[in-house]
Amino acid sequence: MLRILIFILLLFINLVNAQNPNIQLLDAFPNLTFSYPTHLTFSPDGSNRLFLVQQNGIIKTFPNDSNITLSSVKVFLDISNKISSSGGEEGLLGLAFHPAYSSNGYFYVNYTAPNPLRTIISRFKVSTNDPNKADSLSEYKILEIPQPYSNHNGGTLMFGMDGYLYIGMGDGGSGGDPLNNAQNLQVLLGKMLRIDINDTTAFRRYVIPPTNPFYNNPSLGKEEIFAWGLRNPWKFTQDMNTGLIYAGDVGQNLWEEIDIIQNGKNYGWRVLEGFQCYNPPVNCDTTGKTFPIKVYGHNNGDCSITGGYVYRGNRRPELNGAYIYGDYCTGRIWMLRYNGQSITSDSLLIDAPFSISTFGIDQSNELYILSYASSAKIYRFNRNSTIGIKSEGKNIPDGFKLDQNFPNPFNPETIITYHIPDISFVSLKIYDITGKEIFTIVNTTQLAGTYSFKWQAKDEYGRSLPSGLYLCKFQTDKTLQVRKMILLK
Repeated sequence: MLRILIFILLLFINLVNAQNPNIQLLDAFPNLTFSYPTHLTFSPDGSNRLFLVQQNGIIKTFPNDSNITLSSVKVFLDISNKISSSGGEEGLLGLAFHPAYSSNGYFYVNYTAPNPLRTIISRFKVSTNDPNKADSLSEYKILEIPQPYSNHNGGTLMFGMDGYLYIGMGDGGSGGDPLNNAQNLQVLLGKMLRIDINDTTAFRRYVIPPTNPFYNNPSLGKEEIFAWGLRNPWKFTQDMNTGLIYAGDVGQNLWEEIDIIQNGKNYGWRVLEGFQCYNPPVNCDTTGKTFPIKVYGHNNGDCSITGGYVYRGNRRPELNGAYIYGDYCTGRIWMLRYNGQSITSDSLLIDAPFSISTFGIDQSNELYILSYASSAKIYRFNRNSTIGIKSEGKNIPDGFKLDQNFPNPFNPETIITYHIPDISFVSLKIYDITGKEIFTIVNTTQLAGTYSFKWQAKDEYGRSLPSGLYLCKFQTDKTLQVRKMILLK
């Protein structure tokens, strides 16, 4: 019996870790290379340009066109004379465009400066004469944070859905957080910060959002703090569909972790590394600590998580809604699905043959994966048609419609057909009678046409479902239709 259980466990592990043979990495810009990239993003002005941050203090911009050559790449900003890059984790680390960038031209950077070593969050402005060039003299320093060591600088900047600027700060470096910064609420290191940069005067560079946990109560903690107990949240992001903030927090010796960052939460470092006690190594106090949703160990060569994005693009519709993340050391790239309470799936997508410094997205929410090298490349997933979906002919339907499945009742499979008259975002999902989501057929943008899917009465895990009443919900931006389906065994 024990041998059978071990065999089943090993089989499960192999299935979970099996590389998806349909996922491939393509060189997104074959004619381009970059020097040690730390971030990739786009400007929210509809120009479809990409902006790549290099650790050496240079931001480059270029059209999102795979055929471009080096001549199309422009230096958007060069602050190489301002940065400290003597350590492996210093330099120009983050970039975030103001949500109203198209009208105010503001963008924000995160870099480490020398003498004394410190993190600087600054605002710059685009040139009035050239959209591909920033005004290098327009720097407006927002925040300066002393750095005791050269590593664990964090680096990511993000404007949240609430309009505030989020700043990820590492614990200050060295090993094991020797100054206990992450748990010290009177320092900004080892924290997720949140500030309002829209309210500034000559004497005030930002204000504190009134919902921050220590707002108007600085004796309890720095008012800029949103969450704490982090070791080095190198990359974090917010899913614009769910509002969840995912952070990849780089571990110490044993565990890498993914956290859902929430207001006023303590994520445990240095008391905890992942789920385990770190300091003290046993019998640590976990009271008031928030555990990660996911950890993975260093036993297979993995050593440093690179947080990614929740995929909302169109190249790989089967990944829609999945959080994509990787490991810097091995190049492994995984996906997981989190429903707000638990992980519903987690698997290896591909083993990339390079160190992953960062992920990025463009204005279409397509995902990019960046290597870390002196001649680094930008990769993306290969395109895949919607799995399991077949367009029946070229006739354009008159309107949005979900047909009744056939046969109905059915066992064990049934055909689901729907029609869309023009390009539209389509969500087609199966629910049980209690309203629990069972299976996602499609959740992406599709062209006009009639589409069919053969559903075999199985859930997302491939498990056969019991007899009963199920609901098929068809939703676009213009319609919502539901059909009842009866599985009768």
